[in-house]
Amino acid sequence: MGNQLVTRRRKIAYLVSWFPARTETFILRELQQVERLGGAPVVYALVGAREDAVHPGAGPFIARARYFRHASREVLSANLHWLRRSPRRYLGTWARAIAGNLRSPGFLARALYTLPKAAAVAREVESTGVEHVHAHWATHPALAGWAVHRLTGIPWSFTGHAHDLYVDRTMLRQKLQGAAFAVTISEFNRELLRAWYGPELARKVAVVRCGIDGEQFRPRTGDRPRTGPFTLLCVASLRDYKGHPWLIQAMSLLKRRGHPVRLLLVGDGEDRLALCEQVAKAGLASEVSFLGHQPSDRVAELMREADAVVLPSVVTSAGKMEGIPVCLMEALACELPVVATRLSGTPELVKDGETGLLVPPADAGALASAIERLIRDPALRTRLGRAGRQHVLAEFELRANAEKLYEMFMDGSAAPLRRKRSPDVRVGSERVQRPPEQRDARLGAVPGGGP
Repeated sequence: MGNQLVTRRRKIAYLVSWFPARTETFILRELQQVERLGGAPVVYALVGAREDAVHPGAGPFIARARYFRHASREVLSANLHWLRRSPRRYLGTWARAIAGNLRSPGFLARALYTLPKAAAVAREVESTGVEHVHAHWATHPALAGWAVHRLTGIPWSFTGHAHDLYVDRTMLRQKLQGAAFAVTISEFNRELLRAWYGPELARKVAVVRCGIDGEQFRPRTGDRPRTGPFTLLCVASLRDYKGHPWLIQAMSLLKRRGHPVRLLLVGDGEDRLALCEQVAKAGLASEVSFLGHQPSDRVAELMREADAVVLPSVVTSAGKMEGIPVCLMEALACELPVVATRLSGTPELVKDGETGLLVPPADAGALASAIERLIRDPALRTRLGRAGRQHVLAEFELRANAEKLYEMFMDGSAAPLRRKRSPDVRVGSERVQRPPEQRDARLGAVPGGGP
């Protein structure tokens, strides 16, 4: 496939809100693989850059990334260009976007911010020969992709992940209708879209996993036993839907049961102060460490030093929840046992009792009992970790999923690959058999009542 794709090199515009973004390493990895396959991706950051969030390998993409100041001559000139060249199309795009976002004040405000920049993106991608536009997140980046397509006719697509589908689906039907295809990260998400919008639009949606690099995230080598207390690692932004309060409650229960456990929290966010206060009140200051944001290579090192990874995600009152957490893929690739909550697409990755342990959301007691089970049973930890890595390399390996996405960029549709795929995947010296595709993703009830 590699040679075929390289000879059909394509310029691809990636639309995102922020670039780089500390919590979106999966986008950076996807860009690297698309470029490896022969693509020429250029990032258009609609909001800006977070310079403190640079991960290894981001430099070349940052150097090429495009940023537009909202009140700039460049943006004004682009809007005047489209108004003069295609007044009906330009004004019609504004009219449809405003009408489509009227019922959501927050989305309407962001649309008024996004559309002028989308016009600037449209002018540049048309002049530079971009052949496909892809947006990450079904919210405002997808709105920009929709607008760019209307102005230029360049085919476009988008990836829907989690909260951008679960919380506010303003204009999502129109985005699906206008896109050449859409991508989502789980069978759970695709079934939601089918339930909300019917089979006709669902046929435009393909599942492409947020893959991880099995070479970067590898098991710890050597026979040196770990020393000290049992070490838990949690890699997640400190935000409500990540469920940290229940993890801290579980730590209190484990301490009362006599288990010496250390918890390392990687990530930051608006809930940090409240969580620090909870840790102090629980008397866990010596057991819980807040490490802040860490680059991906340091996360890989921490995983090789830990005994298990835990992610106690919950569903918020607004409906926000995880898609399939990338940190759990990374942990399983490192042959670490994981404890996670049973929601959204997580069971497609963490198969309870096979590749990890699943517990109900917002249940500190169940969380503590699952961790205690891992503490007491080293053989279980080993079995879960080994099976987890095999599963990740077979279904969530970065290169295979990037190839699938890139071929859709080339073909312009979500149709299955015409070329017969290899029945296995090779990562380094490991040959991993690819299991048969499973249509039953254990979806459970469909949350929400529709768009």
